[in-house]
Amino acid sequence: MTARAGRYAVLVPPYVWMLAFFALPILVVFAISMTDAVVGIPPFSDLMGWSPPRFLGDTENYALLLSDSYYLDGFVGSLRIAAVSTVLCLLIGYPMALAIARVRPSRRLALLLLLMLPFWTSFLIRTYAWMTLLNSNGIVNNGLLALGLIETPVPLLYTDFSVYLGIVYAYLPFMVLPIYAVIERHDLTLLEAAADLGAKPLRSFLLVTLPLSIPGIAAGSLLVFVPALGEFVVPELLGGSDFLMIGRMLWTETFQNRDWPLAAAVTIALLFLVVAAVLSVQWVVDLRERPQ
Repeated sequence: MTARAGRYAVLVPPYVWMLAFFALPILVVFAISMTDAVVGIPPFSDLMGWSPPRFLGDTENYALLLSDSYYLDGFVGSLRIAAVSTVLCLLIGYPMALAIARVRPSRRLALLLLLMLPFWTSFLIRTYAWMTLLNSNGIVNNGLLALGLIETPVPLLYTDFSVYLGIVYAYLPFMVLPIYAVIERHDLTLLEAAADLGAKPLRSFLLVTLPLSIPGIAAGSLLVFVPALGEFVVPELLGGSDFLMIGRMLWTETFQNRDWPLAAAVTIALLFLVVAAVLSVQWVVDLRERPQ
């Protein structure tokens, strides 16, 4: 086998994997989104007619997504929750990643283990634990009452606050780890050179450390924003039955309304938002690396 044939042989498995488990399923979902819901198995109409051959699909489901305020509010709400959660994870996670990267190497492993420790338990159990903590009779309200800071229990559960708290708690390590991986490889002699030239620590951070951290910030932001956009468990358990996000719309259309074509259209719209977010972050990173 020649070297060129060997390179092609290495590339074939990942392309076959992507075609079989990503491209084809997306194509099937897109085809279902062009059909109409019917009572039967499968619960959607045919996309093609064969006598004579003709296309039977339409774009009514996408028109509904763009015209019905219920779905527009769900998409806008999901974008808002995902964007704010990503910013909160960045504000909390960057100092954590910087601190871990700057401590002595012998302590880094222990700090990273503490960061990953919650992942040793079930995500569902951890979310249920937050319900216990934030309940009107939970530890937080009882603690505030005992300290005399409040006179009656504060409604913490089933609010925007509880959803943000749950998402930030769940996805914070996904922000910290990529930033830590980038900062840990920084050349510290650059900071020494900046100090020798008279730069204060804050100026050195803004001009040296922060710009060099952008690849990690971009990766961490995507790792938080993308799953938060379609999050279902946290809004369902901590946001209550009236909290509307894309994940809840998908569940409702698929299992309650059994409107698979509309659920498929919501899925394609969610995929479009994810691809737009990835391309936007990639554009920002490319813009930074472009020669001046």
